[in-house]
Amino acid sequence: MKRVGVVGLGDMGSGLAKNLIKNGFEVTGLDLAPARVEAFCAMGGKPAANVEEVGQNADAVFVMVMNGNQAKAVILGERGLVSHMPKGSAIIMTATIKPSEVKEIGVALEGSGISLIDSPVSGGFPGAQGGTLTMMAAGQPSILDEFKPVMDAVSKTIHRVGENAGDGQVMKACLQTLIGSIFGATFEAAALAAKAGVKGQALYDVFSTSGAGCGVANTALEHIIDRKFEGTGSGIGTMHKDLTISLDMAEEIGVPMFMASTAMQIFHQGKSKYPEGDNWVCTRVMEEINGAELHR
Repeated sequence: MKRVGVVGLGDMGSGLAKNLIKNGFEVTGLDLAPARVEAFCAMGGKPAANVEEVGQNADAVFVMVMNGNQAKAVILGERGLVSHMPKGSAIIMTATIKPSEVKEIGVALEGSGISLIDSPVSGGFPGAQGGTLTMMAAGQPSILDEFKPVMDAVSKTIHRVGENAGDGQVMKACLQTLIGSIFGATFEAAALAAKAGVKGQALYDVFSTSGAGCGVANTALEHIIDRKFEGTGSGIGTMHKDLTISLDMAEEIGVPMFMASTAMQIFHQGKSKYPEGDNWVCTRVMEEINGAELHR
């Protein structure tokens, strides 16, 4: 199996394509943005004119789009993957969408001869570009075994979290609940430090060497004190969307979410003021209210 497709060549999808090519796979890719397609071709990828062409030239296709409606259109649409991929192939859902949406896709694929691996990822832009993503994979064991080489090409760790469509997305929703809450707390701590006159480097040194230090908080604080609020590969729209999924799932099954709900409001304010910014721009909004900025 050497033919792989990637639908969605943004910050994450371009990393998938890059590492698949690096590992010797023939990769066909599709994106609506000409600049992304051009960059994909420069790394050795084969551009597709439409989804149909991706499906016809791949034994496995990674779907890395923004939301469930896009995923369903790509897979189940009139000219979607389900109508053009060969039997015995697999769709690897690396996009983060609602569990109910991936379950719907799974039901629609039954009897098609095409398998679905529900495997959202974590690691962000650095993980995608470096081929070190963590995958939360759900699917039949035999299918996960068969397509493991393809998934190994883009990841460092693959967790098998279930056998049913939706199991991967449930795990991702739980993870994003925690990550979003850590982000929110970090943004507030940074704003508090700025107003109190604390130096950003000193705050980072303490946070990163304490029990509170972790990759999520450290990365956020570094971008804040370096005033990097755009172009870091962590667009605020993605986390805003992910927290929406987490809270919708919690509402559906009746679980109160105090921290995630507060984090959602923090991200909502950041997205409303700076819709093209990255996650850390939430701190900028707080700083504007407080009249103080945190610099390194």
